[in-house]
Amino acid sequence: MSEPRYIIGIDLGTTNSVVAFTEAVSDEEKGQEIRIFMIPQLVGPGSVAERETLPSSVLLPGPHDVPDGGLVVPWNRDQTLAVGEFARDRGAEIPHRLISSSKSWLCHTGVDRKSPILPWEGEKDGKRLSPVEASAAILRHIKESWNHAMAREHEDFLLERQDIVLTVPASFDVVARNLTVEAANMAGLSDITLLEEPQAAFYAWIEGSQGKWRKKISVGDVVLVVDVGGGTSDFSLIRVMEDKGDLSLERIAVGEHVLVGGDNMDLTLAYTIARRMASKGQKLSAYQMRGLCHGCRAAKEQLFANSEMVSYPIAILGRGSSLIGGAIKTELTHQEVEEVLTNGFFPKCNLDSQPQAERRSGMRELGLVYSSDPSITRHLARFLYQQKVADNSRTFPTAVIFNGGVMKARGLRKRVLDVLSLWMDNQDQNSPREIEGQSLDLAVARGAAYYGLARRGKGIRIRGGLSRTYYIGIEAALPAVPGMPAPVKALCVAPFGMEEGTEATLPEKEFGLVVGEPVKFDFLGSHIRRHDTIGAVIEDWEGEIEEVTTLETNIEGEAGAVIPVTLRINATEVGALEIWCDSTTDDRKFKLEFNVRERNLGSP
Repeated sequence: MSEPRYIIGIDLGTTNSVVAFTEAVSDEEKGQEIRIFMIPQLVGPGSVAERETLPSSVLLPGPHDVPDGGLVVPWNRDQTLAVGEFARDRGAEIPHRLISSSKSWLCHTGVDRKSPILPWEGEKDGKRLSPVEASAAILRHIKESWNHAMAREHEDFLLERQDIVLTVPASFDVVARNLTVEAANMAGLSDITLLEEPQAAFYAWIEGSQGKWRKKISVGDVVLVVDVGGGTSDFSLIRVMEDKGDLSLERIAVGEHVLVGGDNMDLTLAYTIARRMASKGQKLSAYQMRGLCHGCRAAKEQLFANSEMVSYPIAILGRGSSLIGGAIKTELTHQEVEEVLTNGFFPKCNLDSQPQAERRSGMRELGLVYSSDPSITRHLARFLYQQKVADNSRTFPTAVIFNGGVMKARGLRKRVLDVLSLWMDNQDQNSPREIEGQSLDLAVARGAAYYGLARRGKGIRIRGGLSRTYYIGIEAALPAVPGMPAPVKALCVAPFGMEEGTEATLPEKEFGLVVGEPVKFDFLGSHIRRHDTIGAVIEDWEGEIEEVTTLETNIEGEAGAVIPVTLRINATEVGALEIWCDSTTDDRKFKLEFNVRERNLGSP
C-alpha cells in the first residue's frame, strides 16, 4: 500500500461532526494548508448538498416516514437510513425514529453499549442501533462521502488509506475510547490515532496564529481550555515552558468526565418554552416535548451563530408525522437563551464551591446519566481546586481558550471570564485573558489535522507526562497466616513525568500471573512519591500511595495455573496505561489496561 496522501482530522461530535485535511507530503503549489472537507449529505428527501458540518444525527425511518427514493445518495442507492442535515430536521418531526447524541452513550456504563438500544424512546417494533453502531454509521457516511468526492479516480485517495486522527473528549475513559476505535473499525477505518479534543482546540489555535503564537503566550503562562460541546464539558490545563531557549508546551491536567453540555441546554430551553405555553393553556405531550427539544437545538445554534438575531421561530407538530390538528408556532428569543443558559449553567460561585449532589430517587428511568448539577462553573471550580491541592501551589490559568459550539455565545464566554477573574482576585493574580481562536465549530477537526503534521515533525507537539506515579499491587510470596490476607507490595510501573506515547520494560524481573480463575489487579497511584523509578517495589506504602481502581477479570488459561511473565509498559497518547505480561515459557501475551487521567485528588 502506498504512503498516505492526506492527513485527515475527524471531529466526531455529539451534535455535529467535521472533517479537516491537509497534504501529508508538502506540495510546492498548495503547501500544507489545512482545509475543511465539504461533506455531501441529504438536506431534503433525495436532495444532496455539501456542508461544512455533518449533524451527528441518524434517522431510521419507518415505511411511510420518507418518500420513495428519499434516502438515495450518489454512493448508495439502497440506503435505509440517513445521516446529517435531513436526518436532524426530519427527526425533529418524528423523534422516535431519530438517534442523536450517540457519542454520549458511548461512555454510559449503565447500559450495554453494543446492544441495539437507540433511539432510546423509539417504538418497540422500530429499527434500532447500538451506540457503537450509530457512531459507526456517522463515520461510515464520512468515509463514503469522502471517497465519492475525492477518490473516484484515485484509489490512493480512499479515506481508509489516509493518516486519520480521530478526536475524543479528554475525559473519555479507556472503555469509551476503545468503543470509539471499534466504531471506526466497523466503518472500515482500521488505522486511526486518537487525540483529546481540548488539545486539538489548542493545536487549532497554534495553526491559526500563522506562526505568531509565540508572541501571544510566554513562559509561565498556564492556558485553560474550556471545551463545552453537545454532550460533555472538558477542561484541560496546558503550561508554557522553556526548552533550550524555545517555548514548549505541556498538558498538566485533565478534568473528570462531566456529562453536561448542549443537550442539557436544549432540554432546559424546551422546558422554558413549555412553561410559557402552559401559562397560556397550551400543554404539550411527551411526544411534542421531544420534538420541541430538537427545535430548541436548531434555534439555539442559529441564535449563537448570529448575535444580531432577535428570535428564531419554532414549529411544534401535532401527534404523528403529519400536521394533524395544525402546528403550534412559537419562538425562542436571544434574550431567553442568554438569561436561561447564563444563570442556569454558568452561575457565579466561589473557587471552593463544589457541584451540588442532590439526593437521588431510589427508582429512576434508565437513560443518559447526566451530572446532577448542571452548573459548569462549579465543575470548573472543583477542577482548578484539585490542581491547587495536587500541586500544593497556585496553578491558576493566565489565559483561556474556548471551544465547542456552546461557547460561541459571547455572553457565556464573558461569564466564564468574569468568574475566573473573581477567583484570580482571591489569588492575588491578574485576570486571565481570552485567546481567541478560529471557528469554534471547526477548530477540533483542524487541530486534529495539525497534530497529524506535528507527529511528522512539521509542528509543535504538546507534551503530556504523567502527573502521578503509578503502581500495580503484587501479592507477597509468604506463608499463609490464618485470618490475615497476604500483604500487597506496590510495584512502580509508570514513574512521575513518564511521557505519554513512550514504552518501558522490566525484562530482569519475573512475576507470576494467575490464570483460569477470577482475579483482581489493584492499580495504585501517588502524587507524593515523585522519585520512584520503574520496577521499584515499595513494601510499606500506606499513607503515601492510594488505591486508584481495581480491575477484576478472568484470564484464559488452565485453572489455577501461574504463568511466569515479564512486564512491558506502554503509556499511550490518550491516557491509557497498558501493562503487557509476556510469558517467559511460550509466546503468549496478556494485556491489562488502566485509565491514568486525573481523578479527584482533594476537596475543600
